[in-house]
Amino acid sequence: MPDLRRASVETMNSELVAADPALVGNDALLASVLAGCGDCIKILDLQGRLQFMSEGGKRVMEVEDFSALKGCPWPDFWAGDGNVAAKQAIESAAAGKRARFVGNANTAKGNPRFWDVEVMPILGTDGKPSHLLSISRDITELTDTQKRHDLLAAELHHRIKNTITMVSAIATQTFKGDDIADRRTTFQARIQALSTAQDVLISKTWQSAPIQTVVESALTPHLSNENRFTIAGEHLELTARQSLSIALAVHELATNAAKYGALSVAGGEVDIHWSTDQVDETGDRIFKFTWKENGGPVVAMPTTKGFGSRLIARVLGADFGGTVDVDYKPAGVVCILRAPAESVVSES
Repeated sequence: MPDLRRASVETMNSELVAADPALVGNDALLASVLAGCGDCIKILDLQGRLQFMSEGGKRVMEVEDFSALKGCPWPDFWAGDGNVAAKQAIESAAAGKRARFVGNANTAKGNPRFWDVEVMPILGTDGKPSHLLSISRDITELTDTQKRHDLLAAELHHRIKNTITMVSAIATQTFKGDDIADRRTTFQARIQALSTAQDVLISKTWQSAPIQTVVESALTPHLSNENRFTIAGEHLELTARQSLSIALAVHELATNAAKYGALSVAGGEVDIHWSTDQVDETGDRIFKFTWKENGGPVVAMPTTKGFGSRLIARVLGADFGGTVDVDYKPAGVVCILRAPAESVVSES
């Protein structure tokens, strides 16, 4: 027996001795574990033929007479891709390696189940595989729950898209006239920015979204020449609320840049980057998101604040629990969001 296996057995026995020496080698204990475990525990020969099934396994597999199944090729319980995966798992385990897969297989009574399966070698005294241990966990309920969740998410997505379309149609019919065409166009663009951000979120089931994807999606109308943008930063996840607010903020900044800033002239560029590796004056790590324009016309401080400015200053900062500074430097607009690093989740 390899040293690692021997050490594991010795550790287990020492822990059992600490509980009660009588538990070591206790057949009743083994029988109780195999009967009480809800997983289907099986022993196969090296060719994958079924040799043993735990009492708990018979229960979950709805097996009344194991003798009718003993000796059957275990992969035959699986169909399609599951059959292929089961055969590959046997080959791997027989070669001394662990294998794992998920798939559909019916119980002995024909009821469909979805299983998470692990197959591993049982080593003999010579250290080579003598049998195979297969443990199957019924995860049908989990997959059914996920399917229901996906169905509800898809329905929510459909309803929100319909609502956005209706709002857009109402706006088009309400705000008529050439004198407000620019404001109507601006409103429609903002609605589209919300719709695009929502598409990103629905792909992640409304839980979170990668910041890179959110930013790039918000910039879609302006990415005909991608060389004008530098977009870089850590792999971070934004909450649904943060995703919507930063998508709208980036949309507003890009729209303003296209009208008056770096994107309004040839050669203008925008640098967008973020990180969580800086600290504030108290030594706490911060999330810093920066939009920086350069190469555009000389910028002047606006005389009034519109919807976009108020959105960036108030909503963006509030949704991240931080602050936003917009600096209208002559060389280009610089917008910086600072928030606690804990407000975003790292994927690494």
